[in-house]
Amino acid sequence: MLTLKMDEKVYLCIGKIFFYKIINMLNLIIFGAPGSGKGTQSAFLTEKYNLKHVSTGDILRAEISEGTELGKLAESYMSEGKLVPDEVVIGILNELIKKNKGGNGFIFDGFPRTLAQGEALDEMLKKNDEEISVVVSLEVDDNELIDRLLKRGQISGRSDDNRETIENRLKVYYDQTSPLKEFYRKQGKLNEIMGVGSIESISSSIQAGIDKLND
Repeated sequence: MLTLKMDEKVYLCIGKIFFYKIINMLNLIIFGAPGSGKGTQSAFLTEKYNLKHVSTGDILRAEISEGTELGKLAESYMSEGKLVPDEVVIGILNELIKKNKGGNGFIFDGFPRTLAQGEALDEMLKKNDEEISVVVSLEVDDNELIDRLLKRGQISGRSDDNRETIENRLKVYYDQTSPLKEFYRKQGKLNEIMGVGSIESISSSIQAGIDKLND
């Protein structure tokens, strides 16, 4: 069996005619409500497929630390307590994509959060001859999520892990994510995975959905 990196070319020879197909990078988005285990599964996917993990908070801090022009622009908003505009975040992601051409791909964790961001991300990736491959959405019943977070709060002593705050956080998550899920569902890229069971069984379910891409 021939094994290729995501960016390698496959050459087929029929007589004297050569065809090639560019295998794009594997670009994933992972959705998951607070308490869904998104962080654990994101780490698994990053290691399993040798992807670059993209957290907007991390990359914003990195750009600011490196003193890039986009970093300085982002800092000007953050220092005033304002949200960094989508176009600035997309600009930073665009530079990140260009710097990592030839890699296996990316996993976007915590971005996009809104439909406008999803549309902007699609457009930016298209300009780089890339696209989102799969969107993984971890599905967990609200009662289970609340129970997990309450237990976490008891162990960690986090004051924000109380029932009222948790229910508000879940509402915000659903309000933001529902339009995005429909956006990717219409593209045939949404893969909803039950996030209940052992970590290993959930990871296996996610992997099975992704590996279908190579069938």
